[in-house]
Amino acid sequence: MVKWRGRRQSSNVEVRSGGGGGPRMGGFPLGSGTGGGGRGFPNFGGGIGTGGLGGLILVVLVVGAFYLFSGGFGEETAGPQTTTTELTQESQQFLATILADTEDAWTEIFAQGGQDYPEPTLVFYEGGTQTACGFGDAAIGPFYCPGDRNIYLDLSFLGELERDFDAAGDFAQAYIVAHEVGHHIQNITGALQREQQLAQGRSEAERNALSVRTELQADCYAGIVGSYMEAQGYLDVGDLNEALNAARQIGDDAIQMRTQGYVVPESFNHGTSAQRAEWFRRGYESNGNVAACDTFADL
Repeated sequence: MVKWRGRRQSSNVEVRSGGGGGPRMGGFPLGSGTGGGGRGFPNFGGGIGTGGLGGLILVVLVVGAFYLFSGGFGEETAGPQTTTTELTQESQQFLATILADTEDAWTEIFAQGGQDYPEPTLVFYEGGTQTACGFGDAAIGPFYCPGDRNIYLDLSFLGELERDFDAAGDFAQAYIVAHEVGHHIQNITGALQREQQLAQGRSEAERNALSVRTELQADCYAGIVGSYMEAQGYLDVGDLNEALNAARQIGDDAIQMRTQGYVVPESFNHGTSAQRAEWFRRGYESNGNVAACDTFADL
């Protein structure tokens, strides 16, 4: 159980409501991945804005914050009289605390390179919302938009994921937010542009393979945040296993077996269960060494 109560919550949080309607603007390529690998941190603070990416986004399909609405906060969860609204507010507070942990971890790492860390914003929304990458809705899961540097998360969608996937625990939920922040790191260091360049002229299977590398790097970056939280004494026995289990449950092979009964490896764009758990563990055991997360080292 993550020790989160009474700690700093990030101020980089926005809550939107009533955004379920409106036209869809641009496409959200489900699970396509538009990020890049990068070799360590070649250039801090490069920024990407919207140029070159158009309406593309990083979508983490079925990579949700599990265990939101049924006792996901262990002993600290409110009693049976707690309303859905109160649980939603508690979930937001918890995730705002996790976002603060990512800020502290990455601020420290960037400072070692003599750079400031530009913090992303976590946007909670209901049903759907406009983004710099087009119109997003709960069906695509949590995602990061490079154009506005926001992480988008629909809490009701996350509740559905808890019922459909065998992943539980608040650190599993923290892993999801840290993974999306990992895409932000790839964005501001220029790694996303590099992946886009590598993808040009390649087959769909080759582009999927590049996407896998991007997603595994984000998993590794999430592990780095987990390591920071452990060093601060925020984690409890069993928290690491919660994150590793979540990583396994949302591997491409596990998802395809669950949904269609067979796997198509050339269509993988996030990584297998074993890969996702392995790269999270690598980050977790790296002592903050981002070079350990170079999933593009052999290219």
